[in-house]
Amino acid sequence: MTPDPVQPAPSWPPTRPAVGWQEVTLMRPSADAFLRAPNGGHPPGAGEAIFSGLDSALLRFVAEMYAVQLDQLAALLADWGEEGDESSGNVRRRVSRWRAAGYVETGQLSAGEPWIWGTRKGLDAFGIRVKLAKPSPRLLRHAHAVTELRLALQRTTALREGGAWWRGERSILAGQGYLPGVHPPDGEVHWPAGTASPWAGETWAVEVEISPKSVSRTVAIMQETLTQVGNYGEPGGSVNVPGLQPRYARLVYVCSAGAVRTVLSARAEVGSHLSTRIDVHDLPVPAHRQNALKRGWQA
Repeated sequence: MTPDPVQPAPSWPPTRPAVGWQEVTLMRPSADAFLRAPNGGHPPGAGEAIFSGLDSALLRFVAEMYAVQLDQLAALLADWGEEGDESSGNVRRRVSRWRAAGYVETGQLSAGEPWIWGTRKGLDAFGIRVKLAKPSPRLLRHAHAVTELRLALQRTTALREGGAWWRGERSILAGQGYLPGVHPPDGEVHWPAGTASPWAGETWAVEVEISPKSVSRTVAIMQETLTQVGNYGEPGGSVNVPGLQPRYARLVYVCSAGAVRTVLSARAEVGSHLSTRIDVHDLPVPAHRQNALKRGWQA
């Protein structure tokens, strides 16, 4: 029997209230709201001149991600009210100050704009106590896509009106160190209780899939993620404990064209008791590529 063709992944989010990538220009995230999210606020030494509220918000964004490109940080600043070349120039000046103060490093790690990543001092400033490493060239495409997804989600009406916030893998693992055999998601979307959102009180796990894993490995990750009940690193945190609610209400896969078939096949195999909590979607268009080379880093 000829199998049914695999259908392309739909756009974000699940087939509930319609929220598409096409509306990203309609909403502007707020730097103030970003700072009010859990773990917000100013780093130690906030009296330094470089740490205005906006500086602190931007630097915190960098610290939470493994690495971001300069144009991505400029896009975030533009989302917060500065347009075009003004946001790009302002980001360059800010990053130069952060680098001189020892909070970030920069480098031309790939084609496109320079990359920016937090130093030990920069991570410690926001309580992100994880192993520090210079971004690996082989992981840059994935890091770029995760950042683009986060930026796109932060622009949607659903997240804005629901007061939802993103927690990245680095923050998930902060203080836990390396956990052998554990696969944390690339991010979490937290929907606070007490709002009008249809997802109020839920936490979603988000996986950005660029290169396909095997179907069996993907099934194992789906099962592990959706039966997780506690924080990563806690005793029994990854065990399905009867009577306890799972940590994640949904597992959202956001896939490249090359990875979607494997993810959909894994979802079909994982069993209906879990597959109904798994959504599969396309990456936003900017996440498919790193920008073409424009200019090197200039302090």
